[in-house]
Amino acid sequence: MRNPNPDPKLHAQIPVWNAENWFYEDIVVGHRIRSIRRTISEGESMQFNALVLDMHPYVADETFAREEGVFGRRLVAGAFVFSAGLGLVATNCVNAFSYGYDKLRFIKPVFIGDTIYAIKTDLSKQPKSAEMGLYRASYEIFKGDGELVLYCEHIQTVKYRGPALAVAELAAQG
Repeated sequence: MRNPNPDPKLHAQIPVWNAENWFYEDIVVGHRIRSIRRTISEGESMQFNALVLDMHPYVADETFAREEGVFGRRLVAGAFVFSAGLGLVATNCVNAFSYGYDKLRFIKPVFIGDTIYAIKTDLSKQPKSAEMGLYRASYEIFKGDGELVLYCEHIQTVKYRGPALAVAELAAQG
């Protein structure tokens, strides 16, 4: 078979799959997206626990959780719900960089076998510097038919498409 892409120097010209190239100016406050659903298995829950060394009896000990635990069954670690839930709507934008999270709350328990999905809402944006603006989005993670289990707000710095416009906005703010 003949190699259809024989020149590695040209590979960089091919768009990267699952990467986006939006800028600060493209953010529309109020825009929302919803993810596909994802069922959390025991195997992946335990893999996550082992990876982060979280062997709390509520997430790792079936006998404890069933006989002594408040919920009567094992939980999925909140950090895994957070990671998986945000991953469901992650955009992999090459111009955005995580700045932090606010208002992270574990509202309801998630159990092995529960199915989750996420809704991301663009909340706000504001100029930060001559090169980047700040962007805030909420993430709501739901299980089943719509029970809210996690809420947080993600703050990102996002490059401007046109830095001159941002400088003018910053100057207008005083």
